[in-house]
Amino acid sequence: MQNLLEELSSLLKQDNRFFSEGRLLKNKVIELSLQLDAQLLKLLLSSASIKTHFFQDLDGVLVFDKIKFQKFVANKAFFEDNYTSFKNKIGLLAGDDFISEAKELVLAWPYKDCILEGGQQSAEKSRTERFWNEILAPDEIDRMLSPKVLSGFKIIDKNSESAYTSPSVSDNLLIKGNNLIALHTLKKKYFGKVKLIYIDPPYNTGNDDFGYNDRFNHSSWLTFIKNRIQVARDLLSEDGSIWINIDDIESHYLKVLCDEIFGRENFVANIIWQKKFAPQNDAKYFSDNHDHILVFAKTKTVWRPNLLQRSAEAVARYSNPDNDPRGVWSSSDLTVKTYSADYDFPITTPSGKVINPPKGVCWRVSRTRFQELVDTNQVWFGKEGGNVPRLKRFLTDVKDGQTPLTIWLHTEVGHNQEAKQEINKLLETELFKTPKPERLLKRVIEIGSDKGDIVLDFFAGSGTTAAVAAKLERQFITIEQMDYIEGVTKLRLKKVIEGEQGGISQSVSWNGGGSFVYCELKTANQRLIEAISDISDEKSALKMWHEVNAAGAISYKVAPFSADNAAGDFKMLTITEQKKILIEMLDKNMLYVPLSEIDNGDYGLDEQTKKANVAFFSSGFSS
Repeated sequence: MQNLLEELSSLLKQDNRFFSEGRLLKNKVIELSLQLDAQLLKLLLSSASIKTHFFQDLDGVLVFDKIKFQKFVANKAFFEDNYTSFKNKIGLLAGDDFISEAKELVLAWPYKDCILEGGQQSAEKSRTERFWNEILAPDEIDRMLSPKVLSGFKIIDKNSESAYTSPSVSDNLLIKGNNLIALHTLKKKYFGKVKLIYIDPPYNTGNDDFGYNDRFNHSSWLTFIKNRIQVARDLLSEDGSIWINIDDIESHYLKVLCDEIFGRENFVANIIWQKKFAPQNDAKYFSDNHDHILVFAKTKTVWRPNLLQRSAEAVARYSNPDNDPRGVWSSSDLTVKTYSADYDFPITTPSGKVINPPKGVCWRVSRTRFQELVDTNQVWFGKEGGNVPRLKRFLTDVKDGQTPLTIWLHTEVGHNQEAKQEINKLLETELFKTPKPERLLKRVIEIGSDKGDIVLDFFAGSGTTAAVAAKLERQFITIEQMDYIEGVTKLRLKKVIEGEQGGISQSVSWNGGGSFVYCELKTANQRLIEAISDISDEKSALKMWHEVNAAGAISYKVAPFSADNAAGDFKMLTITEQKKILIEMLDKNMLYVPLSEIDNGDYGLDEQTKKANVAFFSSGFSS
């Protein structure tokens, strides 16, 4: 096999279409192979070994096995740079399945507001957060999604922050850790209990300078979302709904994915939110001024949206010029364009004026029904009694609120700049490029839930969803993995509890109160990943190389080898490659401590942590 790799690599180097800056363009090779490119086929046939491996002789006719060739190219290394050579040496080789066909799990994806490390070529010093993309095949997933131990429980209220040993499912929760694993940890306790899920996931814009081709990036993103939405659906109540904020890049693919998970019959709406109020004059094609919010119900036949409170403008349309005891009313046209001769008759107004409907138009009621409406004072002829008759519609007779529309203007629900100003007034941070305004979340939460319901957001970010949920008297659960959770998300929620007056606070008369519980997924190998991400020099990398090998935390995929003997080859890698290798070597099933092993002394869990987990996982919901 190694000889075949070398032979193919040598052949492809003869065609400059397949290389750029010394790197093989695998997608280009695959694309032209599927097109049966004559130049490529001629090149492949020039090698006896390649010819034997990828061509079949059928009665003297050579048939190219393009699928076999595609799989080989997609998953093998073609030239022995230090990185691929080292991966091969320790056994970290990929399988043969296409990523689009494999039932994989994407463990992590870059948070959309972060600049990536690991293969990026620019903006490397812009941010300190690291978030490595990790793709796992089904046979690599064993105990990963089992419930995990929660640690560091603290309860934060208006006056204090203290250790907490009696958490329950009725608490507001802020959880630090991988959101996929956190969702599976919560699944058993919150199955069918969450009324509303709102998420603002990474958008996969392609602007993060990460070293993946577009097709792989797109496929991985969809897998990443699918992994999380599948478990999120289990958490929803039968009358619950999920709202996903997304842009044009992936919105249509996401809609199809959600159709598969929820069923097309449970699609509710695609809301258009005007996220920007000014044109972007430097845009190459169109100025991107909107986002999509996809809404799916768990069971659409059960779910119903709450009506929106009427705006002052809408209420102002009602008046009572004739002092009708039934209250304020507005008037509507009494004519229709669907002509019927039976409904075409003259009407004599109270002032004696005779009025006929315009030509080709008739009244919307019969002569008899019209007289009934006059007798019950439901027809308005104007103050002087001589106007064209109009039907009175009383505010007390219409629905108690407004039916939500699918276009949300920034004047109604805010825009990105408003959201930035809200966060900066509270925290003075520039971490978030596209935060969501509190007014937007207010509308989502008011339509999709009632007071006391559980609202979940597993991409917490700056904590907007949880902040608004608290102000609207909902129970919230929110999850974030990034280190800024302490200085941003947690701090913001603490200020909310204390009664901060930003965002929607004044409009809902929010003065603070309540509490929330902070906790973390108890780390195991995740601790090593975080330490690896912080490595900045060769000495630290080599030290971590020996620590990882001594920790017994290595994946089964890694072939047995001597850490000392392989250290020389490890030193030949770049820092970025060393970090990638170290992370890939780790057993992802042991990122966090399994709840089933809470009494295992190897993890050194204290009694307070054990007591808090027993309290939380044994608690129930009040009836």
